[in-house]
Amino acid sequence: MTTIAAVKKDGHTAIAGDGQVTMGEKVIMKGNAQKIRRIYNDQVVIGFAGGVADAITLQDWLEKKLELFQGKLSRAAIALAQDWRKDPSLQKLDAMLIAMDKDELLLISGNGEVIQPDEDVVAIGSGGNFAQAAAVGMLRHAPDMDAPTIAKEAVSIASTIDIFTNQNIVVESF
Repeated sequence: MTTIAAVKKDGHTAIAGDGQVTMGEKVIMKGNAQKIRRIYNDQVVIGFAGGVADAITLQDWLEKKLELFQGKLSRAAIALAQDWRKDPSLQKLDAMLIAMDKDELLLISGNGEVIQPDEDVVAIGSGGNFAQAAAVGMLRHAPDMDAPTIAKEAVSIASTIDIFTNQNIVVESF
């Protein structure tokens, strides 16, 4: 499991994710996995939770959709979500994605959902609820914090609560 949190603030977007890979509920297999990736000529950043092979498959599909729709993230995300619901090979994939560019922040799920968050915060993974609550609190009550700091701190806070999240945090931002 993992925690990925993304924040949009003052015209900037940032995403943070930890590096823990857990096998089952008892074994930490790796502590520095890369779950945040830049795609589409570094114009889009994704973060994923769930099965790594499934997430890489979704990354490839999203990148193809971005090419098809000339980098329009919303349109590519909707097309991916539609395929994900309809294509039998994609329906079996167990992962969720957060995708962002310099303007947009989206959650893409296998249920056909493409969600633009109300509070400019979205988080996924086993520690996602903890990170989301922390990030919303910081957005509301820490006006001096920027988007990358909030995203990183939200995952850090989640790591103190969620045993499937570690402190090896990577942050990407626009």
